[in-house]
Amino acid sequence: MANQTLHSIPGSIDFRKVARKLTVVENNLPGAEELLRSLPYNITPVTGITGPPGAGKSTLVNAIISALLDKGKKVAILAIDPTSPFNFGSLLGDRIRMATHFNHPDVFIRSLATRGSLGGLSAKTIEMADVLRASGFDHIIIETVGVGQSEVEIAGLADQTFVVLVPEAGDEIQNIKSGLMEIADAFIINKADREGADSFINNLKKIIHQKEGAQIPVLRAVATKNEGIDEIAGMILAPTKIPNSRRELLLTQKAYNLIQQNRMAGINKKKLQQDIAEALKKEDFNLYRFIANLGPLTP
Repeated sequence: MANQTLHSIPGSIDFRKVARKLTVVENNLPGAEELLRSLPYNITPVTGITGPPGAGKSTLVNAIISALLDKGKKVAILAIDPTSPFNFGSLLGDRIRMATHFNHPDVFIRSLATRGSLGGLSAKTIEMADVLRASGFDHIIIETVGVGQSEVEIAGLADQTFVVLVPEAGDEIQNIKSGLMEIADAFIINKADREGADSFINNLKKIIHQKEGAQIPVLRAVATKNEGIDEIAGMILAPTKIPNSRRELLLTQKAYNLIQQNRMAGINKKKLQQDIAEALKKEDFNLYRFIANLGPLTP
């Protein structure tokens, strides 16, 4: 869903037009390819915010939005929700925590499904973010689900990535630290007023320092009390020049994801499931033979 009240105020961004473009791209409607090919290359900064369920990402994003608005910025948010692998539907959240910004003329919020992408992103996310980049916003925030090695995918889209954790994460950080180290430009410890927060932060810093040359900031926050938000917003607003090598890596990952999507275009997952259900009726079913003999999967 896009922002509930779509604004068209002189001098502001036409949210109706933005929403229509996003719908065309997300659903591959006629004109989508032409629209994408007409987009100018734009370096509007994109910040990725990721972390495990329950880390308070939506509340944190809500507080960050307020801080950016206080600086006179126009902000767009893509909130990524999981897609059910069983009914191929979307479990879109209601974004209640962001409700205070739904009607703000400088805030655009859109929820979309992961479409089965393990890393919490899909090529559609990349395309939609590029539409927003070309729409006149000062900053784009992408909030993703999950965390771990597969979430490295976001590094191909965001100019900077914040990983949100809570003190209760405990030893979990030991198991996922490799993937986190690859994508994190900063760690945000939300709900830092909880018991055990100091110990958790110290342990996390030790893990970070064990990685040679790592200078990843660890920020404390209590989003519900608006604590630590100014420092986070300051990092988002800080003028940073992304090295060409980093930009090349970002664009390479984006191109890879888009090429992967195009190669898979037309494959109908529901039909694939139906074909497998039929093939399973044979006692000598073998998945590899099934794939090798697979016919067209278009609708």
